[in-house]
Amino acid sequence: MTATKSAEQTTRPPRVAAFFDLDKTVIAKSSTLAFSRPFFQEGLINRRAVLKSAYAQFVFMLAGADADQTDRMRAHITSLCAGWDVEQVRSIVEETLHDIVDPLVYKEATQLIADHRERGHDVVVVSASGEEVVAPIARMVGASHSIGTRMVVTEGRYTGEIDFYCYGENKAVAVAELAEARGYDLSLSHAYSDSVTDLPLLDAVGHPTVVNPDRALRKEAAQRGWPSLTFDHPVSLRNKIPTPSGTTVAAAAVGLGAVAAAGVAWFGVRRRRSRG
Repeated sequence: MTATKSAEQTTRPPRVAAFFDLDKTVIAKSSTLAFSRPFFQEGLINRRAVLKSAYAQFVFMLAGADADQTDRMRAHITSLCAGWDVEQVRSIVEETLHDIVDPLVYKEATQLIADHRERGHDVVVVSASGEEVVAPIARMVGASHSIGTRMVVTEGRYTGEIDFYCYGENKAVAVAELAEARGYDLSLSHAYSDSVTDLPLLDAVGHPTVVNPDRALRKEAAQRGWPSLTFDHPVSLRNKIPTPSGTTVAAAAVGLGAVAAAGVAWFGVRRRRSRG
């Protein structure tokens, strides 16, 4: 029995995954900034924060964000989210998530995700945005798994602290841990991103591809001979993907408030220790 089982494991094809960054790779905007309006309407953020998030989104769309900008936005968001009630956030997300994100998904990304799934690959969305935002969006586009920033929650409220920041080198660390847990062969796996800050993620796999690359990543990709793709056709998924139930969205969005609410955070710095 042992010999037979060992032989089967030897002949079994390796597991392959395709890792997708979220903002400007799968969707056309910052996943967290997109929620600034509903959070303003529900009183979680003020008009000044909405204007600031709009400006941040403008800069983000034009040039992406460097590490310094990301750190500044992260600090702003963590202070902004402190004290938010998770249940209120959950309710807002339940009502607005699908309507807000649905029109932002790139058609090209959905096709690429479908192609990987047809090839038997797992699809994983990896983002600096809060896991409460990333998980439901990942399900919407047909991903198998997701990884995002985690914020700390105590007694039902965000503390404003970060448990795990899924950014830069940490993305590669998270991907390596998931690969070990699920048996992915990273040398055969794929990764897609628009930002030079995701070089650690792209370097972690055997098949990196840049999508809508910022200037620094475009230069890096040219030097390394990496393929480059342009996604520029957002398309509604409403008629293609079933709208998630309120329960499903709310469960995955526990804390999305902090994340999304941190609408100002294109990098969705979030963190949560809701179970701990």
